[in-house]
Amino acid sequence: MTISWAAYRRARRRSRQAWAVLIVVATGLVAAVCWFFSAGQFAAAEPAVSGPSEAPVLDAAWMKAVPPVRPVPDGSAADALETLAVKGRASNDNYDRTAFGQAWLDVDRNGCDTRNDILRRDLDAAQFTEGSRCRVARGEFHEPYTGAVVTFTRGAESSKAVQIDHVVALGDAWQKGARQLTPQQRQSFANDPLNLIAADGPANQEKSASDAATWLPKNKAFRCHYVARQISVKAAYTLWVTQAEKDAMKRVLSSCPQQQTIVPR
Repeated sequence: MTISWAAYRRARRRSRQAWAVLIVVATGLVAAVCWFFSAGQFAAAEPAVSGPSEAPVLDAAWMKAVPPVRPVPDGSAADALETLAVKGRASNDNYDRTAFGQAWLDVDRNGCDTRNDILRRDLDAAQFTEGSRCRVARGEFHEPYTGAVVTFTRGAESSKAVQIDHVVALGDAWQKGARQLTPQQRQSFANDPLNLIAADGPANQEKSASDAATWLPKNKAFRCHYVARQISVKAAYTLWVTQAEKDAMKRVLSSCPQQQTIVPR
C-alpha cells in the first residue's frame, strides 16, 4: 500500500496535535494534584470563617467587675504569658463543680444572676421575660467561636443553643492551681465576666474542659482574643499552664504580636 507525501504530513500533524493536547492535560492534572496536597484539602477541610475578633467583658451601666486574686497585667499578652508558671497537669480525681460554689450566683450584687448578666451583655437587643428586668427571654448575636449568627430563645430545650462558656474551664483550672484558692476566690473565678462568654452550645460541648493545646475556636479571627483572655484569667487567678499549652498560645500570638491582655474596664 502506497501512502502519499501529503497524507504522511497530515498524519504527522495530527500526531503532534494529539501529543500537545496530552501534555496540556497532564500539566493541568499535575497542577491540580499539587494544589490539593498543598492547600486545597485544607481549604476544603477548614473553610474560612468570618466572625467577631473579640468579645465584651463588662457593661459599666449595670455590671460590676468581680475582684480577682490579683489585677490582670496591662500590656502585651505574650509578655503576660511569660509570667505564668509552667507545670504539669495535676490530678483531676477529686474535682467537683461544687468546689466553685453554687452555679450562677449574683456575685456583683446587681440584682441579676451571672448567667442572665452574660446573656444580656452578649446578645444583641436582648429581650426579657414579662415582668423581669433580669431574665433574658430571647436575642441573637454573632457568636465568637463559630462566627455564625446564633439565636437564643428561652425554653427547656431551646436554651441549649446558647451556653455560657468558662473561657478557662473549671476542670482545667482545678488541675492548674485553683484547688489552692479559697472557696470565695473559686466562686469569683466561676462567675467572673472576664472568664465568661456566651457561646454556641455544640461548640461549647466540644470544647469541654480543653485548654489551648487541645481546642481552639473554629473562628480563627477570634483566636488571638481567646488566647489573650485565657492568659488574662490565669494571671488574675494565679493559675499555671502546661508546656504544651504555652507553646500553643505562643503559636497563636505569633500571628498577632500586638495583642494586649484583656483588662475589665
